[in-house]
Amino acid sequence: MTTPSAEFSRAGVSESFIVEARRLLLEEYLPKIERCLEKLTDEQVWWRPNPESNSIGNLLLHLSGNAQQWIVCGLGNAIDQRQRQTEFDQREGIPREKLLGNLRKTVSEVGEVLLRFEPSRLLEEYHIQGTSSTALAAIFHVTEHFSMHTGQIILLTKMLAGVDLVFYDLSSGTPVHTWEQPK
Repeated sequence: MTTPSAEFSRAGVSESFIVEARRLLLEEYLPKIERCLEKLTDEQVWWRPNPESNSIGNLLLHLSGNAQQWIVCGLGNAIDQRQRQTEFDQREGIPREKLLGNLRKTVSEVGEVLLRFEPSRLLEEYHIQGTSSTALAAIFHVTEHFSMHTGQIILLTKMLAGVDLVFYDLSSGTPVHTWEQPK
């Protein structure tokens, strides 16, 4: 038998998990990608080291497609029209501002779905990308997937632009996101 405090704790952890996933996507990963794209030209966004690798442009399309499919469609019940392979087949032509606008729109939609998502439904099964997944696994997947590709985008940006992206101000002894500081 579960005590009321144990049930409350589970609900608290579930809600905290969703809140933290949403925060990471909206307040950590997206701003870092935005900073990267500020430093690059459209040509650099579509550069690839070899045919087997993806460009930043491909990664942006892929992040949008993945988050849309798993969260907006999978958990939010929107119609899934993703054509995954096209994310990798694209070979330039889409300006970085349009790519970024698409990613911002997707992350905003993901944020809205997560804001409305009931924590009590985290262990429910959903049919996503041809597989069965719990909502918890879907949210975790999108968050870690976004993190991994954000890291790749950061590495490619540093390589291509030859700059320190200065994500944190450490002058106070506590790391502060530079995009949160007043200008």
